[in-house]
Amino acid sequence: MPQYIFLFKFTDQGIRNVKDTAKRAKGFEDLAKSMGITVHTILWTLGRYDGVIIVEGPNDETIASLVLKVGSLGNLKTETLRAFDRREIEPVLSRI
Repeated sequence: MPQYIFLFKFTDQGIRNVKDTAKRAKGFEDLAKSMGITVHTILWTLGRYDGVIIVEGPNDETIASLVLKVGSLGNLKTETLRAFDRREIEPVLSRI
């Protein structure tokens, strides 16, 4: 299945309720699982982004649904990256 990287930043609402971030992460994992998405890791970071999430999902549409649902809750703004492992990138490179 395709892999995706979410870079997230807390919104004003999210940072006001930052003490609940671990609990919200568990809710995110449960929601993702219900959509057929596997959460590989959730990391809180220092720097430009407040965190990174790596997931594996069936397709772009399912991932987009997850991102829109999470965004509608108002705690995070995300940037989503489609990631390719070596096995996936080799056929792409063979076309060059």
